Amino acid sequence: MTDQPTNQPYDGYDPYGQQGYQQGHQGWQQAHQGYDDPYAAEQYAQQWQGQTWETQTQSPVSARVTAAEETAYLPPQGYGAPAPAPTPASTAEYGPATVAGNPRITDAQRARAEGRSPIIEPGMQPAALTALLGLLLAGAAAVGTYALLVPLVVLQAVTAAGWFRLNGMWPARQGIALGFAGALAADAALLASDRSPSAILGTLGVWVLLALVLQLRSHADPDERMYGLMATVAASALAIMAGGYLAAEADAVTVGASAVAVAVLARALPLPTPVSVVLALLAGAGGGVAAGALTGLGTSGALLGASAAACALIGHRVASYDYPSRFVHFTAGVSLPLSAAAPVVYVLGRALV
Repeated sequence: MTDQPTNQPYDGYDPYGQQGYQQGHQGWQQAHQGYDDPYAAEQYAQQWQGQTWETQTQSPVSARVTAAEETAYLPPQGYGAPAPAPTPASTAEYGPATVAGNPRITDAQRARAEGRSPIIEPGMQPAALTALLGLLLAGAAAVGTYALLVPLVVLQAVTAAGWFRLNGMWPARQGIALGFAGALAADAALLASDRSPSAILGTLGVWVLLALVLQLRSHADPDERMYGLMATVAASALAIMAGGYLAAEADAVTVGASAVAVAVLARALPLPTPVSVVLALLAGAGGGVAAGALTGLGTSGALLGASAAACALIGHRVASYDYPSRFVHFTAGVSLPLSAAAPVVYVLGRALV
């Protein structure tokens, strides 16, 4: 009788690999059944343990508000002034970053919402630069006419640029260049005419016409052209009138520029505004007396010094208009006190000397 083959392997030997095939097929079915089950598939899902973009880049709201407050430019407003009470405008929280951005109030709007004045004075550093430029004018006037021309040109350039930025018009290269060119033309006319004041008036009239032609050729909106015309005429007028230092007597320039330097420094002290204004006027008169003693004007220097200081305070106040920027403080805040005092220095200088 012949032995029939059986399906059972002999001594564990599987010649056709049936056992391995069955085990592999059962494993594939289990894995496939696990992925068909949505709850069983969760165990194979990758669990992300790192930080996402939101948690990594977004800082707390309070930290962002603190950083914004630290970078805001707020010069001292006076000695002993109480801190403003917190309001919803100052403690407002900002939401997360978006593609379109979040609207934020300006510093001027924040100041108005908190009951503070948006009039921010230049501070001590611009006042120090004004004093330095005033002393340069005073010393150069004592040396000679052409020595005075060097600090005067610097004053006229800073005046033209600062006035445009004070009016919120930047960049305005054509207007600034036109105003500065008018100042240079007035200086040249003064030197050619032996410092005749008619050179200033003639140059100012010509430059008003040039500014008008420049704005008529502009393709901007009518309102924008009107703003540009007024800013150009005012910048040219201030820069040209600063040439009054060149037309005035040398002793008057020394007294007036010295008085402006002392008055602006006194005005920048951390004192209440009324006290600071009175102190600045007294300091200007005292500086005029001191400079007048050196130049021969004597006590007449007190009148010239006080008048120049009053005009300087007006220019200082104009440079503080409507929450100006640091650029305005270091251009218009430096130049306007000296430029505003130039006509008074010329008129009183001719009368007193």
